[in-house]
Amino acid sequence: MNGFRAELLDRILGLNGHLIVSPVDGELTDYAAVADRINGVEGVKLAVPLVEGQALVSSGPGGSGALVRGVREADLKRIESIAGTVKAGSLDGFDTGEGIAIGIRMANQLGLTVGDLLTLISPEGDITPFGTTPRVKAYPINAIFEVGMSEYDSTFVFMPLPEAQLYFNSEGKVNVIELFLDNPDAVQSMRGPVEEAADRPLFLTDWTQRNATFFSALQVERNVMFFILTLIVLVAALNIISGLFMLVKDKGHDIAILRTMGATRGAIMRVFFLTGAAIGVFGTIAGVILGIVVCLNVESIRQFFSWLSGTTLFNPELYFLSQLPAKMDAGETTMVILMALTLSFLATLFPAWRAARLDPVEALRYE
Repeated sequence: MNGFRAELLDRILGLNGHLIVSPVDGELTDYAAVADRINGVEGVKLAVPLVEGQALVSSGPGGSGALVRGVREADLKRIESIAGTVKAGSLDGFDTGEGIAIGIRMANQLGLTVGDLLTLISPEGDITPFGTTPRVKAYPINAIFEVGMSEYDSTFVFMPLPEAQLYFNSEGKVNVIELFLDNPDAVQSMRGPVEEAADRPLFLTDWTQRNATFFSALQVERNVMFFILTLIVLVAALNIISGLFMLVKDKGHDIAILRTMGATRGAIMRVFFLTGAAIGVFGTIAGVILGIVVCLNVESIRQFFSWLSGTTLFNPELYFLSQLPAKMDAGETTMVILMALTLSFLATLFPAWRAARLDPVEALRYE
């Protein structure tokens, strides 16, 4: 659960800005100056002016929807989730040409490689006496990237900012400026300095607002899964109870002899408590070791079972990520260990108490 949430958060925040600057009074024509001023704010890693629009992409018989972003080459090279994941081609000379960068899943779906042409079709084209005509233009593919999140790898298209301004009828302006911060959790404290540096009316939206529903659903899933796993541990503790009850039943004669030889009820209770606690302790240790091994090799295990079953486990089209992530948190692991030990210790108390309460006379009557 931790790995899934952390990986999604890293992918989403790695490609999308932490703070989105939108114009309020007038269009954002002075975007270069505004971006430079915001870049000077302490805590801002990068300010990226963007032209963004939706289009239909096609190549031969294939086609799909796409989110097209116009961005400057210098900014694109500083977005690590794109510049650091280029699998084919290069981003060099991105501003000087008309080439574009697309995700690897889009390239695979449309059967494209570097150098091939990708046709973009936008409904917001030229205005003619007969109405607005769709804009159709083919662009060569300069680079293919793999973010690792299927939705992004199959949807995003990056093109040079000047070309995007022409394509979407946004000459001399941009839609928004996306800000990448040194600390994504500090978005609230950064609002004031950013507004002051921009020196113009702005509307700010942060990543927590844009993804509130998504991350709220992830948190609900985490809570429900933790509750389910707690029930599983509780069932394991009930197995300890049943096992100790059977042990008390089986050792009734031995308990009676010990009692007649002077053993106290407290001594009998401690014997059975230690027996049950040993089961819980060794079971917890074995479980922790097994859990660590699984977490460290979870992707290899997934690939093995995918090969064994001949199916795709953890389908990236359903789970967004192309690999099965795992992240171990020392605090949560410690909490789970303590919970397992506590439940196993509590599970031994009642059987141990029953063993201590056993009447030696009744136990030896029929021996």
